[in-house]
Amino acid sequence: MGRSRVVERWGLVVSMAAIGAILAIGAGCSRQAETGVAMATTDSADGAAEDGDQQMQEHVFPVQKTDAEWREQLSEEQYHVLREAGTERAFDNKYWNEHSDGIYHCAGCDNELFDSDTKFESGTGWPSFYEPIDEGAVVERPDHSAGMMRTEVVCADCEGHLGHVFNDGPQPTGLRYCMNSAAMVLKSREAPAEQ
Repeated sequence: MGRSRVVERWGLVVSMAAIGAILAIGAGCSRQAETGVAMATTDSADGAAEDGDQQMQEHVFPVQKTDAEWREQLSEEQYHVLREAGTERAFDNKYWNEHSDGIYHCAGCDNELFDSDTKFESGTGWPSFYEPIDEGAVVERPDHSAGMMRTEVVCADCEGHLGHVFNDGPQPTGLRYCMNSAAMVLKSREAPAEQ
């Protein structure tokens, strides 16, 4: 009798923990939310805290604005995502199903972030890319929010929150940069210069 009560209580604790993890993951732009399984975000997660902290200490963000200036420049949704590390709703954002050719720029500072050629259908409801446009376009840093170890991705110029990177993407990188549409603006490629 006593043993069955312990089992029931433990089962309840596990269920509540699982529900909490599912909700947290859903808010964090992760495909695992669909299956209800929480997992580490990248193979480098073990060393991400040290590497991310070191990278952040060394990196200088050239675009600096006051909170008032950001609020004046950005829409409410853009401000929430870029400056408060918010997450927009899956399947209810501008670029999740976008297939146009071009370059995705930071909505805060116009820094070039991702090439549409690296965009792929992740099934998550957020725009996903397998690599940034170049190595210096974004900065990755540890994110311990929501009770998980994830890797946050921010703009290398203005430190605007873009989303997170996961290790379940396609080749050639195996990465999935799961971004918020509100953090980006898609611009057509410039026409090649005439000679």
